[in-house]
Amino acid sequence: MYHSVSDDPDDPYNITVTPARLDRQLAWLRGRSLRGVSMRELLAARARGRERGLVGLTFDDGYADFVTAALPLLERWQCGATMFVLPGRLGGDNDWDPLGPRKHLLDADGIRRAAAAGIEIASHGLTHLDLTRATPHELRAEVHHSRFLLAELSNTDVQGFCYPYGRVDARALAAVRDAGYSYACIVAPASASASALAGDLALPRLHIGQADTPARLELRRRLARLRGRALEAP
Repeated sequence: MYHSVSDDPDDPYNITVTPARLDRQLAWLRGRSLRGVSMRELLAARARGRERGLVGLTFDDGYADFVTAALPLLERWQCGATMFVLPGRLGGDNDWDPLGPRKHLLDADGIRRAAAAGIEIASHGLTHLDLTRATPHELRAEVHHSRFLLAELSNTDVQGFCYPYGRVDARALAAVRDAGYSYACIVAPASASASALAGDLALPRLHIGQADTPARLELRRRLARLRGRALEAP
């Protein structure tokens, strides 16, 4: 789980990696015979029993620096990715973050450019609203209407959703299911009790930040494997 790719050092939320760091992280993946792919490709491969060696890469919020900084590196390392965007904030900024710098979001042309490069375009809601606090009308707009707008914008079938802030409850999950999404992403569960939301509409991810050097990535990969085994245990 990535967000912004930028050299801006002002990052109180730890959502930014520099292009140089992303370059080294992708090199680490490829050096271990792993390839970054979109969530759509990963899940399709899993359905065929061919997911070995694939790693889902996601970029939340749809920052404008994705096209200028992240996309060239993904192409250099022959990796794909999913970008979760906000069609209700095209060309806007991340004003939902009270601290830190304002970061520009992609406009419609930027999203089309990413889609044309093979990046999966998926929904992060309409405006980055916490779905666990949304009214029924807001919930429908954030989940259903965002999918419709993105399908028109990208000329693709929008299959994926990402819950803003990583917050999900039964009502939000039901809305995502009813809207016809094939999968949805959360943040990694904090404990085995969180596995109650297990399934393709609550896929966990690992947050990747600037501090994640190759050595740290290897440690986190091993810990994730152990955590996965613990959640699968009876």
